[in-house]
Amino acid sequence: MKTSLLCVSNISCGYGARMVIQDISFSLEAGEVLCLLGPNGVGKTTLFKTILGFLQPSQGKIYIEGENIVKWNRNKLAKAVAYVPQSHQPVFPFTVMEIVLMGRTAHLGTLSTPTKKDYDRAREVMEQLDILWLKDKTYTKISGGQQQMVLIARALIQEAKILIMDEPTSSLDYGNQIKVLEKIKSLSSGGFSVIMTSHSPNHAFLCASKVALLKRNSCFVVGEVEDVIIEASLKETYGIDVKIASVNDKSGGRIKGCIPVFS
Repeated sequence: MKTSLLCVSNISCGYGARMVIQDISFSLEAGEVLCLLGPNGVGKTTLFKTILGFLQPSQGKIYIEGENIVKWNRNKLAKAVAYVPQSHQPVFPFTVMEIVLMGRTAHLGTLSTPTKKDYDRAREVMEQLDILWLKDKTYTKISGGQQQMVLIARALIQEAKILIMDEPTSSLDYGNQIKVLEKIKSLSSGGFSVIMTSHSPNHAFLCASKVALLKRNSCFVVGEVEDVIIEASLKETYGIDVKIASVNDKSGGRIKGCIPVFS
């Protein structure tokens, strides 16, 4: 039997006696993108913290390539799972190159510094993301869309197989949102597996292999995008009426999208 890259099995987790997520299960294969949708406060961030090892589940197990991660140290987990936050504002005015090289921390010794090989790898990744020209710029002085690409580059040189992205298009203008979504789709084509949160069901139609809905009643539904993102489930999740429409794309296929229905 084939072993999934990531398997979350019957996870429940919370803070103290308060359970935030309960009995959640899903799997992720190599090259898949799972888009996690749901209203604020239902536990999406808590689920991420659990997979990243910052919270221990009160029940259930998490496996990476069939191995329970409960006893993994931080370095071993960092070599398997990389995290891309919504935003990152460092205290010091680091250059873009310095921010990207932070992704090599798990591969360096305690007092080690990046080697020429690390710098070469950073340049290679930045070139793939079309941001090599930013390498000497001050990170805090570049645009939000550029910062997001830098954070993705930092995650990629971590050389983890699984990327966890917390609202990767948050606060970006429409053009930069699409650029980031296109990059996520191309990363999956390159063998990376991605779990991303979003507040837009349309993002799942654009780049996800499958989708999960986390609802306020702790109900968790996961499956193929077109099976899960339907008008009834969106009404139940968000409390609004939505119509799902489709249009032709350039290749003659169909692209679906969600359109809110005002009262």
